[in-house]
Amino acid sequence: MSQGVYHPVLDPAKARPFPEAVLPVLRNPQLRKNVAHAIDVIQAKRGKLVVEKTDWQALRTAGAAIRTHALENLGAYLTQFEERCTAAGGVVHWAADAAEARQIILNLLREENASEVIKIKTMTSAEIQLNPFLEAAGVRTYETDLAEIILQLGEDEPSHIVVPALHVNRAQVREIFARRMGLKDLSDDPRELTNAARNYLRRKFLDIPTAISGANFLVAETGSVVVVESEGNGRMCLTLPRTMITLAGIEKVLPRFQDLEVMLQVLARSATGERMNPYTSIWTGVTPGDGPQKFHVVLLDNGRSSILAKKTERQTLKCIRCAACMNACPVYRQTGGHAYGSVYPGPIGAILTPQLMQMHHAQTLPFASSLCGACYEVCPVKINIPEVLLELRSQVVNQERREAGRLFDPMYLGLRIANLIFSRAWIFHTAQFFGRIGLGVFTRKDGWIHSLPSVGGKWTQTRDLRGLPKQTFHGWWAARAAKPSGEAK
Repeated sequence: MSQGVYHPVLDPAKARPFPEAVLPVLRNPQLRKNVAHAIDVIQAKRGKLVVEKTDWQALRTAGAAIRTHALENLGAYLTQFEERCTAAGGVVHWAADAAEARQIILNLLREENASEVIKIKTMTSAEIQLNPFLEAAGVRTYETDLAEIILQLGEDEPSHIVVPALHVNRAQVREIFARRMGLKDLSDDPRELTNAARNYLRRKFLDIPTAISGANFLVAETGSVVVVESEGNGRMCLTLPRTMITLAGIEKVLPRFQDLEVMLQVLARSATGERMNPYTSIWTGVTPGDGPQKFHVVLLDNGRSSILAKKTERQTLKCIRCAACMNACPVYRQTGGHAYGSVYPGPIGAILTPQLMQMHHAQTLPFASSLCGACYEVCPVKINIPEVLLELRSQVVNQERREAGRLFDPMYLGLRIANLIFSRAWIFHTAQFFGRIGLGVFTRKDGWIHSLPSVGGKWTQTRDLRGLPKQTFHGWWAARAAKPSGEAK
């Protein structure tokens, strides 16, 4: 095989800080219009289908409980999955990081003498930069999802987890297809564009004997892999190739087959505003004479174990990649996904990407949020994203202090002291007493403080500060309670 140059894409280690990366997006009105329109459509569809489910909150609670239980017992369920999958004729591989996963997949392709491979849309493969790695090793990859085809032919990057080409309108799709497929008379009619993609892929489905997929869920009880999609390309990749390679994060496991009853309901409604995904493919091992005769599952860690070990951050791994948080996020609505510099954009990307990077990169992403809580309200498995954002912000600030050698930073010490004061009533009241005495020196006859020395001067440079009253509300309330009822005013 010919060897090329490995060019990683959407690499958080090389991405610009979010405040810098977002500027070109904010200056692109067409892109922002495309993103806002697509989100409005998805949100409207989701809203209608969520309202019709009278037990929606119960489903969210059940989904959260299933995912929490799976993560708390992840080792046992992954072992069970491996045993059941192997018994059904599959082969399970374990990858500690992205490099190991890429090499495992390349070795499997070389065993098949594969120079081409078809792919079902998988964000996990984008996470490990699989496509450019395989291309550099001489293996041509063909995306089969419509949105992924648009991005691949347009040499663009995904901006959404569920709808990767959300930022591209149909006129732009027509231009890409006409240029790359040689269809000069192609119109921007959606049916004609879809037919062009279908004709482009048909021969590849029939001729390429090796496929790569991701997984929405892994079922420990049966050793099954579950993929949901809307176009049928996944079904083609499942049934036609001779060899199937599935790449899945270790967090994707569910304990029981019955758990799909809950997860498939909340996923479809949250992701695409449908009651059920048009295509739900579930396969277990190998069946002689039916479908792929070689089946491999690559279980990817790539930082997930370190996230699992942390109490607050662990809930990040409950994510089922529905993108509901992105569709509800006011920041994502204005910026789209490219500014996040990661295959996982939006609120979930803001907490997942820095952790996958061991907090060495993407430290600005936890601050790319208004903390409005809309993401938590729509999450079908109740991930408290704002809580994790605050925890990661704390880690970033502490990390910057340590790196700068500012272990006794005045701002940090001030906040720690404030935390101590507000956490205990008697300390708070004592601080009020001495504060009244100290600030009284600077309080003028009009009751305002116009100038403070030292650090306090930074506040009074631009604004005045009202002096502390002679009597606090707590003191007034206590005095009021001590008076006879007739005297209370």
